[in-house]
Amino acid sequence: MFVLDEPSVGLHPLGVRVLLGIRDRLVKTGATVHVIEHDLDMIANVDWIIDMGLGGGEACGRVIATGTPAQVSSDTGPAGSATGRYLAAARRDRIGYVFQNFGLIPVLSAAESVEVPLRLRHMERGQRDERVAEVLELVGLTRHAGQRPGELSGGQQQRVGVARALVARPEVLIADEPTGQLDSETAERIMDLILEVTRIRGTATVVATHDPLLISRADEVLELRDGRVVAGHPG
Repeated sequence: MFVLDEPSVGLHPLGVRVLLGIRDRLVKTGATVHVIEHDLDMIANVDWIIDMGLGGGEACGRVIATGTPAQVSSDTGPAGSATGRYLAAARRDRIGYVFQNFGLIPVLSAAESVEVPLRLRHMERGQRDERVAEVLELVGLTRHAGQRPGELSGGQQQRVGVARALVARPEVLIADEPTGQLDSETAERIMDLILEVTRIRGTATVVATHDPLLISRADEVLELRDGRVVAGHPG
């Protein structure tokens, strides 16, 4: 067992990444690692959080939240957890999601669907319109901005999903089986699009897929079995 007391204090953000790598290697050897930490990037990458109250108020020194990062930051998580609020904001602002089933709202047009993440950030109307137009052009859907999901093909719907994921300019794009419901020709176009925006935007992209063609185009491949990494190699 290792107990680390504020190990990230004084470190550059790149140093925090190195520290996370050391922690991961310790865990892989079977060690248990307990970290007392205020660095929120460190906290976001742990398996389990015990959140203590802030400052000198009523909650000081008391456990106000426990759970995985996802549980602590969920909409139903504890209202008093500042850590949970940060993690929720980080997930909303720094990560974009592309869903297998598109995840579009039937009554919203393509432009309105793409605009949703910006409305959640209370962005001004003019800036929202500019961002939406920019990403719709990027995915080739400018002419379809006013159409609803039922008026779009499967490939077009997935491109709306990609645009929605990118509109907030996330640092990380997570795509869950993005070609799973598409024919092979459309799937290849979506693959090309994801690779293109990854390189144009400099976005780190993580794709969960069973598609061998998509796997063959990855920079790095991790193979999972029953939730565990069993193999890893360059794409």
